[in-house]
This record gives sequence, structure tokens and C-alpha cells, in this order.
Amino acid sequence: MTGGTNELGRINGIIAEVIEEIGIAMGVGSQRIAIEKPEVRETFKIARRNAPNSPIIANLGAPQLTRGYGLKQIEEAVQMLEADAIAIHFNPSQEVFQPEGEPDYPMEILDKIRDVSKALSVPIIIKESSGGLSKEFVSLFYSNGFRYFDVSGQGGTSWVAVEMFRGLRRNNWKAESAKLFSDWGIPTAATIIETRVSAPDAFVIGSGGVRNGLEVVKSISLGANIGGFALPALKAAIRGKEALKQFLQQVIFEIKAAMFLIGSKTVRDVYKTPLVIHGPLRDWMESREISLSTFESVRKRRI
Repeated sequence: MTGGTNELGRINGIIAEVIEEIGIAMGVGSQRIAIEKPEVRETFKIARRNAPNSPIIANLGAPQLTRGYGLKQIEEAVQMLEADAIAIHFNPSQEVFQPEGEPDYPMEILDKIRDVSKALSVPIIIKESSGGLSKEFVSLFYSNGFRYFDVSGQGGTSWVAVEMFRGLRRNNWKAESAKLFSDWGIPTAATIIETRVSAPDAFVIGSGGVRNGLEVVKSISLGANIGGFALPALKAAIRGKEALKQFLQQVIFEIKAAMFLIGSKTVRDVYKTPLVIHGPLRDWMESREISLSTFESVRKRRI
């Protein structure tokens, strides 16, 4: 989620300690700063040192792959953490409104990511950053061999809104335009469905506004393999190790409670839980030509 300064390194260390004790995974924030400024790498390396046995996901931005980054830099990011996978994140809406943004179309990046993936030592996770993944985008990458997706749907932290506030402080004219697009994106529930339908046997992380254990279970029932969140864990980690540990234990309790109440003994049982989809989400599916029968058949076929 973070990294690059002494304080953020401290937070990475706290998160890593807790996930090692509890037995869950973590992903760091973009490592671009550590690739370009080796003196801050320790703020990322602390994650593996404090969590030697836990799954850790490295992170770099997709735009960098069209601006000089290649296998060397991606392997550096992976080796920095002894990572189990690397997320290549797309954030087109933020790039558009960021003064220093570097917007690219997916097709301009796809070939580079595909070439890198063939030689890389760990899997690549195709990740959004608060805008959600569309079925067209997922189909494009799925057809090119990618099998890991992190949807990061609209509903959590809006990075367009972040750019709006940055712009207002700098009196940048883009701030007013960013306000117009501050809620841009595919809602998390919808992007999970679109991703699952487009990538039936892929591993899908449901994220974007997930704040508690019940929402993790809802994400899994809609098609995700696991749930993920950043903001609530980050807020807890700022308060210290015990606060984060208590928060995550609460989330785990809520997951177990929800599973018990729907009669699921295992996560795989959640895949089979009957769903009632109505309102805006049902309308979304109909407008996107995703039939309930198609969705039901693919959501139960997860790995």
C-alpha cells in the first residue's frame, strides 16, 4: 500500500509483522521511487524482513513500461521484496488529471507486459487503481495469457479526487475538471462480475471500497477468490501494531460470521451460495449483456 519515506517504511514494517502473525498477504505501494532512488529501498525491504513466510506482492505502474522500464526494473522490484507476485497497476483516470501524468492506452502497454511476463520469475497481477476493470479490458489481457486480476473498483479512495485536491492547492486548472470525474469508474460489485465472466478460471482479487469482513464475503460470492483493502488497514497501522492486529482480527471474525450465517464451512462453499441480484447491479448486468445464467455458471468454476 505504501513506501518511500521513513514513516511509510515504519508502517510497512508494522503491516508486515501483523500479516506474518495472522497469516494473510500484503501488497506494497508503487516501487517506482525505490527503483529510481535506491536509498529508499529499505522502506520496502522491511516488508519481507518482517514477514519472511507471508505472500507479498510487489508493485509498479503500467505507464513506466512505455517509458524505459523493462524486465530489469520489474525483476528489481520483485527481488527487492523477494515477492511472490508483482502487480502492474493501471490508473488511467488518475494519469489524465495528474499534472505529471502519463496516460497510455492498454494496447500500447500490452505487448510490453506480455513480453516481460514470459521471462519473469513470478506471476503478474493486472491491477486497476480505483477505476475498476471492464470486461473488454479483462478479455484483452486474459486472451493474452494473464490469469491474475485485482479489480480495485470505484467505491473506495478516488485517485481522481486526490488529484483534484492536489490541483486546488496548486491552483491548477485541471482541478475543476477532476471534480467532474471524481466518481469515475466501474463500481466494485460490477467490476468483479465483469472480470469473472471474462476470465472464468482466473484468480480475482475483489477490492475497491472493501471495508469489513461482510464485504469481503460479498466480494467472494460475486466472483472474487479473495478480498483486499487498503485504507482501513492503513488507518489502523498508523495507530500502531496492536490497532492493526485488532482490526484484522475483527475482519476475520466478520468473515467467519457471514460464512456461518449463509451455511458455508469453506470459502469454496461461498462460491455456491445462491445470490439475489437486484436494483442498480441487476440493471448494470443487463445493460452490459451479462445474463444471470452465464454469471451463475462461471462464478462456481473458480480455482
